[in-house]
Amino acid sequence: MIYSNEVEKMCKVAQGVHHGCAPIPEEAKWVRSKEIKDISGLTHGIGWCAPQQGACKLTLNVKEGIVQEALVETIGCSGMTHSAAMAAEILPGLTVLEALNTDLVCDAINTAMRELFLQIVYGRTQSAFSENGLPVGAGLEDLGKGLCSMCGTIHSTKQKGVRYLQLTEGYILKLGLDKNDEVIGYQFINMGKFMDAIKKGTDPKEAFDKNVGTYGRFADAVKYIDPREE
Repeated sequence: MIYSNEVEKMCKVAQGVHHGCAPIPEEAKWVRSKEIKDISGLTHGIGWCAPQQGACKLTLNVKEGIVQEALVETIGCSGMTHSAAMAAEILPGLTVLEALNTDLVCDAINTAMRELFLQIVYGRTQSAFSENGLPVGAGLEDLGKGLCSMCGTIHSTKQKGVRYLQLTEGYILKLGLDKNDEVIGYQFINMGKFMDAIKKGTDPKEAFDKNVGTYGRFADAVKYIDPREE
């Protein structure tokens, strides 16, 4: 340890009372975290790349400082999906400090890791008050039964109005319009359930028909349009 000449000449003043770090909530316990192994919890981070053409939602389940589970969801950039695949392979087994200082391929994923790290080391996790935390595999619950990201894709122009393309329920097939040409409902296909049915051997047309649903006052519409056609 090197000290400046000014510090070397100072007289010593004893340190007074020091109670240590404040406890943070972790899996229904109050923990005074001093080392990486003191950190546990499931939490999320949102990140973006420098040109802001893509974003990432990263979910990690950490037990005693080690990443046990990773869910990487990206949107907006074609190359980012491949980056997500690589990052998901890299993360499990790392400590949260290693994960923070590992190149996770894409800037958006790296930024999400930074934001997630801040959440978890300050005790702001989703599982802060859950006894024993959340089990490994809990990250998949964010995806629902179809195991598809909750994604909303809607395009609109002043001249032609709005087009719903993808919502939580699934891929949008038709928009229902009222007499004023305002959207009052839509028809969708749940792609996760549709593909699961096909994998089990169901006829594609039957699988399609069984997994088509509607939302809102779709049945009351006076006009129906395909949002992907002119």
